[in-house]
Amino acid sequence: MLNFEYYTPTRVVFGKNTEDQVGRLVKEQNCKKVLVHYGSQSAVKSGLLDRIYASLKEASIEYVSLGGVVPNPRISKAREGIELCRKEGVDFILAVGGGSVIDSAKAIGYGVACGGDVWDFYSKKRIPTGCLPIGCVLTIAAAGSEMSNSSVLTNEEGWLKRGCNNDLCRCRFAVIIPELTYTLPKYQTASGCVDILMHTMERYFNNNQSMDLTDHLCEALMRTVMMNGRILMQSPENYDARAEIMWAGSLSHNGLMGCGTDGGDWSCHQLEHELGGMFDVAHGAGLAAVWGSWARYVMDANVERFAQFACNVFEIPCGSDLKEAALKGIEAMEQFYRYMEMPTSVSDLGITLTDEQIETLSYKCSFENTRTIGVVKKLNMEDMANIYRMAR
Repeated sequence: MLNFEYYTPTRVVFGKNTEDQVGRLVKEQNCKKVLVHYGSQSAVKSGLLDRIYASLKEASIEYVSLGGVVPNPRISKAREGIELCRKEGVDFILAVGGGSVIDSAKAIGYGVACGGDVWDFYSKKRIPTGCLPIGCVLTIAAAGSEMSNSSVLTNEEGWLKRGCNNDLCRCRFAVIIPELTYTLPKYQTASGCVDILMHTMERYFNNNQSMDLTDHLCEALMRTVMMNGRILMQSPENYDARAEIMWAGSLSHNGLMGCGTDGGDWSCHQLEHELGGMFDVAHGAGLAAVWGSWARYVMDANVERFAQFACNVFEIPCGSDLKEAALKGIEAMEQFYRYMEMPTSVSDLGITLTDEQIETLSYKCSFENTRTIGVVKKLNMEDMANIYRMAR
């Protein structure tokens, strides 16, 4: 097991009707004025925002609001939020929504605290030196942004989708309410389950061989997500299944699943970011579309790890033929994706990739042929293009 530092400062308030505690939680941050940041009108129509506003008023907290965050959140909305915060003297951001809203809030926090162009942090021109404090009310189980140090934004100029990882943006608190996910469309629930699985698998597939406890945590989390994901496809208002999925989403991306490892592979996320930037696909669905092709392409570089995955996650017998077991494990995960009505190829997304588009995707993913990605097998621009071809 490698040395590691586990830092997860977010206070979690989990369960039914916990949005009523928002005012108290914000007041404990000693702030004067809050930006309530949210996405679509569903937060308004459901009455959730009104309940949050009432809680803030009861705690004598002033607030302003900014909605309109979309999936694959845009840097333009973050810039709008930065201007509003400066104009209104906001000193705390409350994100009400899923990962897209929380990521947008993190970008706003960076921009207000650090000045300059916030995209600099996502294009790696600068490193954040500050961030407004952030809290969240989580309405979607998927991204894990409520407990992570990461955020991903899309720049409409060039349609670049880039991430920024920094502990300064970690939420001070996360209010997690499984009941709020009852009305999610089936596709969004399924896409969220894939995102959670992928945050776990990106860490699980690594080149470090001595970390039994972390491995078993990852394997148990994956089994839990798949079992409860199947339940939700048939019973979307099953509270216990919703709760299991939401908590798994938080644990999958707060660092716990990577303790003692080399950090994991993360190639699929990098490959999907370019698909998301070019075609604006749902993140989880995009990950499902490329995962099987990535897995088959790199499997021989660490066939033992893929065989262990097959045995411990899917109970596939792992005899002397490790490659056979590994392939069966990959097929089993793809079968789960299909059960969840998720894609296993880019064409399943309704996209026909051209050779020119593959060249563009690979060029962008390799940062103009200046970097490799992955740890199971280091992938150069040509490797990236090969995986996109396999996935189409």
